[in-house]
Amino acid sequence: MSGTPKIPVLLMARELDIGGSERQMTEVAKRLDRSVFAPHVGCMLPAGMRGDELRDSGVTIAQFPVHSYRSPAAIREAGRLVRYIRDHDIQIVHTWDYPLSVYAIPIARLMTHSVAVSSQRCHRDLIPSGYRPLVTLSDRLAHAVVVNCDYLRAHLIEQRVPEPKIRVCYNGIDLNQFRRQPEPAHSLTIGVVCALRPEKDLPTLIDAFALVRHLQPDLKLVFVGSGDQLPGLQRRAREAGIETQCHFEPATSAVAEWLSRIDIFVLPSRSEALSNSLMEAMACGCCAIASDVGGNPELVRDHETGILFRAGDAQSLADALRLVITNPALRARLAESGERRVRSTFAADAAAARMGEVYLGLLKAARSGI
Repeated sequence: MSGTPKIPVLLMARELDIGGSERQMTEVAKRLDRSVFAPHVGCMLPAGMRGDELRDSGVTIAQFPVHSYRSPAAIREAGRLVRYIRDHDIQIVHTWDYPLSVYAIPIARLMTHSVAVSSQRCHRDLIPSGYRPLVTLSDRLAHAVVVNCDYLRAHLIEQRVPEPKIRVCYNGIDLNQFRRQPEPAHSLTIGVVCALRPEKDLPTLIDAFALVRHLQPDLKLVFVGSGDQLPGLQRRAREAGIETQCHFEPATSAVAEWLSRIDIFVLPSRSEALSNSLMEAMACGCCAIASDVGGNPELVRDHETGILFRAGDAQSLADALRLVITNPALRARLAESGERRVRSTFAADAAAARMGEVYLGLLKAARSGI
């Protein structure tokens, strides 16, 4: 496409730090075909660790500092955003989280000629109630809503988002970063990497571990992540008598290193879309066990690429753990097939290519007046 003008696109998130949506947005911005697209990234808060990645990849970052939608800054920055879109001839504005969807989608749709694209990356029950009517409004204004799994596609249809507006684009991960790394011999380790939030239902993992702790000497349980649930989880581990077998590690950028120390990865969420952590664990050769909710079954095919258990049921999880703890051959087979599935389907380059196809399709429809 030598000589063809590149298509400027603006990808937006509230901040550029450690969250899953920010990570996926960053990977797409870095990996969009630069012979076709000129990616820009916009945020409200000062750029964090993802900002450094983006700058190193030559992606332009623009900050629109809004801390409250009721402040004068919200109006001032709306004007700046309109000027930015016009000055850079932005063809697509794609918001990746609900704070930006409720702010930037109306601006892009009503005040510019850009194609306005929003994202839905979690169940809507997890969005603060005050935002939900505004998210519904952004659905109506957006030209399209991108989801990261078929589960969320069905969920949005139930929420009366018109089906033709919904586009599915699976998450992707950096397969060079997420691969099993050599680790010294260690005790069999069960673990999870996630934010310590209520919807992750980590108490069920503690209760299930207490039921299987006797199956192997020195069995370990590791939690990698931060959040306000930490004190309660530590207390529950003490009450269950497994405190000495548990390790709590704060959120870290060294995720691949920790995943390489985990043999059995458990995601016990009560609500989940397409989990980055679950994909990363499978790519790192962990045997995956996940609750049967949301997009988890789209990654974990039961007894093929991992094991599913009934969400919120500690006994069901303990049964799954017992099966792979006592059967090393099965554990290895599930880990291998899970890794193979992620590497064949969920590469970051493939995700960026799919998103590029979504953008081109929307631009074609807009130019055709569809």
